[in-house]
Amino acid sequence: MTHFKIEVSIERDVRRDVCAMAYESWCCNPYFCSMELTTYDRLGEDNLRLMVDRFYDLVFSHPQISRLFKTDKALIKEKQRLFLTQFFGGPDLYSQQYGHPRMRARHMPHAIAEEDAVAWLQCMSQAVHSLDIEESLKDEMMKRFIPTAMFMVNS
Repeated sequence: MTHFKIEVSIERDVRRDVCAMAYESWCCNPYFCSMELTTYDRLGEDNLRLMVDRFYDLVFSHPQISRLFKTDKALIKEKQRLFLTQFFGGPDLYSQQYGHPRMRARHMPHAIAEEDAVAWLQCMSQAVHSLDIEESLKDEMMKRFIPTAMFMVNS
């Protein structure tokens, strides 16, 4: 038996709808329908923007970590939105505009202690848990944030 993998190059929303219909109708075998929804697809652009806004409202006023965010606040939020879009499986918007994320290297100029990473995670957890999304998605997102935040510790 020969199996063919078909790659479809269409807009993300259409791809998601096609995948859902395929699974529901004729594509019962996941091998044939590899267009699974990403975390980005499940979260959605509006929730991502809301999460980033809520997160930075907390970060910019946080006594422990606000010192780490000194540049233009709008630019910081936009870079985070672009990065998280890519991080969660959406379009590689950050890489298109700024090159490879190299997150650890980009954070090296800032002294980041474990306590800073924990404070960052607390702010992100509040932002994530404020969203009206499935608990399983919140858990999935936090499981990705924890090792990433801890990897930024450099002092």
